Amino acid sequence: MTEEKRAGALSHLRVLDLSRVLAGPWCTQNLADLGAEVIKVERPGHGDDTRGWGPPWMADSQGRQDSTYYAAANRGKKSVAIDMAKPEGQALVRDLAGRCDVVIENYKIGDLRRYGLDYASLGALHPRLVYCSITGYGQDGPSAHKPGYDFVFQAIGGLMSITGERDDLPGGGPQKAGIAIADVITGMYATVAILAALSHREQTGRGQYIDMALLDAIVALGGNQVTGYFATGRPPGRYGNAHASLVPYQVFVAADGELVVAVGNDVQWQRYCAAIERPDLAADERWQKVTGRITGRGQLIPELARTMLTRPVAEWIERLEAQGVPCGPINDYQQVFEDPQVQHRGLRVDMRQADGSTVSTIASPLRLQSTPVRYDRPPPRLGDSTDEVLGGLLGLPAGNIAALRASGIVA
Repeated sequence: MTEEKRAGALSHLRVLDLSRVLAGPWCTQNLADLGAEVIKVERPGHGDDTRGWGPPWMADSQGRQDSTYYAAANRGKKSVAIDMAKPEGQALVRDLAGRCDVVIENYKIGDLRRYGLDYASLGALHPRLVYCSITGYGQDGPSAHKPGYDFVFQAIGGLMSITGERDDLPGGGPQKAGIAIADVITGMYATVAILAALSHREQTGRGQYIDMALLDAIVALGGNQVTGYFATGRPPGRYGNAHASLVPYQVFVAADGELVVAVGNDVQWQRYCAAIERPDLAADERWQKVTGRITGRGQLIPELARTMLTRPVAEWIERLEAQGVPCGPINDYQQVFEDPQVQHRGLRVDMRQADGSTVSTIASPLRLQSTPVRYDRPPPRLGDSTDEVLGGLLGLPAGNIAALRASGIVA
């Protein structure tokens, strides 16, 4: 492999990460995986809020603990501990911004303006700067001032209204997703927006401001459900593990457990009927087209459910896969990482820390052939790169850094 191929796709970029918790760090971890130098600024003695969101913990040989939640979104970064509440700290961050291509932050609206670290202040000094703000509701509008977390946006953004079992069934009612999906999807959209702004800068020489909102991202995620509402005027409901537009597409109980079956078209329906040895259902004109299976699901599904109870999960999966019908067991995460395909794809990444201990993270799904993602740095300890960045990038003498440390400006 040539040196050019070993370089990350974004190895020419430097990012100043002023974000905390999940949406912003998820975005900057994407950029770091792709080769960008990411400098994460954290509060001395405290750091990113999520460092304390344990157990479970990621500990080193010296007994220092950070949560695994923090580790999940901060791989590949350098941590610099700077107190931005003090003018001297603000000056350091301002100097760092001038040496970066991208700034990303998720402070409350107006907070960084007080420090002279908002886009208006930094963009005036550095016109090529791409500056991304992430907030709950966006930079304008009647709710812009409100705080909010992922759970709130899953609720108000509509996702919970279509997630969970129907009200008339056991366990019915709205349900949040098991991950902080509003944060994650906002981080992913922010990554796309930043790369688009950088591409535009290549053409024009000028950076720009990016306004990302968790509310916008979670509503956009509704995609096909929302456009259906626009067309009909009827808000979609909850189908639990079933599908509004495909049947059968759900969980079935087998003789010894449960499995998912996902019949995506009429050809697969015929193959599914062959796999479960129900030629009578395949020949029935009521079920040959997806429209009939949707409108008649109340009659069809109980019949399928009775058949699916007759054999164990492994046998059903063997039969269905032999017919090319999408299906699978419902794995917990231990079973996920025992799966041969997951192991083949290398989705677990074990990273060695400076003290020799290991932290395990999930591989990036971004698979670039010529510029593959790199896992060069484990999630950083608080302030592990303060001296390196202030001395190497800003050129501060060791004595100056020591004085800043003694006064509590850096750590």
